[in-house]
Amino acid sequence: MNTMDLEGRVALITGGGRRLGEGITEALAAAGCRVIIHYGHSRQEAEATAEKLRGRGTEAVCLPADLADVAQIEKMFQSVEERFGRLDVLVNSAASFRQQALMEIEAEDWDRAMEVNLRGAFFCLRSAVPLMRAAAQQRESPAAVVNIADLSGVLAWPGYAHHGVSKAGLLHLSQVAARELAPLIRVNSVVPGPILPHPGAVSTDESWQRLVDTLPLARSGLPSEVGAAVVFLAANDFITGEAICVDGGEHLLGAGHRQL
Repeated sequence: MNTMDLEGRVALITGGGRRLGEGITEALAAAGCRVIIHYGHSRQEAEATAEKLRGRGTEAVCLPADLADVAQIEKMFQSVEERFGRLDVLVNSAASFRQQALMEIEAEDWDRAMEVNLRGAFFCLRSAVPLMRAAAQQRESPAAVVNIADLSGVLAWPGYAHHGVSKAGLLHLSQVAARELAPLIRVNSVVPGPILPHPGAVSTDESWQRLVDTLPLARSGLPSEVGAAVVFLAANDFITGEAICVDGGEHLLGAGHRQL
């Protein structure tokens, strides 16, 4: 198996300072990457994550950008070029998430989900390509993009229309990009299941525990387990266009498993 040695590679993780993104950032840092932690509104969390990693000997920097603003995305990648001159790994992890019934979704709700989950990921990918192609040519092995999708983009869950459609689009974008950007850039996806309760909820919520209890593996996942899947996809040079479920087997239960 051909693998990318991640030691010293440069990885940018959108939304990389908190929740699932933090777990991904920590996993890539542990694999030897120098990490760039993007944040939107969570500067304090991003800086805290960066400081923690610096204490472990990892080079870690934070960069802000509103992923709904293409100019800010482009500025962020200009900063990456100025600081590092390369980019080996891009993880599109930032996401907007809100559960809503179909008929309750307003235009601004729909637009926000698409802006962050799909449009923002696309423009991050597009802005990263020149840096990633240059890095791949220098080391003669492909750079890696890993998009963080969601089971709502695979299964027709009620109450997640705008989120699910955006994530389904991200999965399709991953496959199209995998074809168009090969052989210098590989593009894959990770599809997490119940890893953390929704923002504002806690792991002791009865609805969360009921969901976890129904999983084939009978427990919720850890951010580090998603991070391990990201590291695997970043390192394996012969995988592209693939989506790996890290969900405790929830995808086996079908669309009817979750109810509004």
